[in-house]
Amino acid sequence: MKNIAVILAGGCGKRFGSEEPKQFALIGGRTVLEHSAAAFAEVEGIDELCVVSHPDWIERVEKMVSGFKVQGSMFKVIAGGDERYMSSLNAIMAYIDCDDDTNLVFHDAARPNVDRSTIAAVLKALQQYEAVGVGVPATDTLWEVAITNEAMERTPEQPYTLLRVPERKRYWMAQTPQAFRLPLIRDAYQRALQDPMFQATDDCGVVARYMPEVKIHLVKGTAENIKLTHLHDLNTLNSLISERI
Repeated sequence: MKNIAVILAGGCGKRFGSEEPKQFALIGGRTVLEHSAAAFAEVEGIDELCVVSHPDWIERVEKMVSGFKVQGSMFKVIAGGDERYMSSLNAIMAYIDCDDDTNLVFHDAARPNVDRSTIAAVLKALQQYEAVGVGVPATDTLWEVAITNEAMERTPEQPYTLLRVPERKRYWMAQTPQAFRLPLIRDAYQRALQDPMFQATDDCGVVARYMPEVKIHLVKGTAENIKLTHLHDLNTLNSLISERI
């Protein structure tokens, strides 16, 4: 069995509020991308790493990760797509000819504080399951909202109304890594691409929707595995990573 870590770093930073993509932001003298890549490079059982980069940044990423080694293998850097799911698909296609016992472990580069024990738990689960996700139980009360005609007329700038309060204990917040047997994630995307209404924000969602017969095993992550989305998140990540270092 071969485990390939796929670091998704193809974003261009539209929401981040910086001139450069968030994967190049510095935390403790290292870029966000380097922190994420190092987390996987340091875990026994990862056989290869693949960084999916925006096409404009491939050369920069190659220089950045050229010194990393995983059990003797260097990184592979490939181009991503305009949407996140396209980057995942490009990674799948890059390894399409690998043996069926190959696992792809997808991780958002924007989660630089992923715990090594979480990665190890995912790899262990992959010995038994075809699909593995990471998440944490929801801690806030959840609201399902609706947009009503009445609210649109009265407060068009805030057109929301409360529709339902779901049972919180049944909900988790998704994180990465998310890992799959290569044939499974390949077939899930093949089905998804036949759907003209296809949209996806993560890979477990693709499997859940298009291969509902497959049970996705869940590994509990950590609250510290936060995603860098806005500039103010850098302060939180600086504190978390400095404590770990």
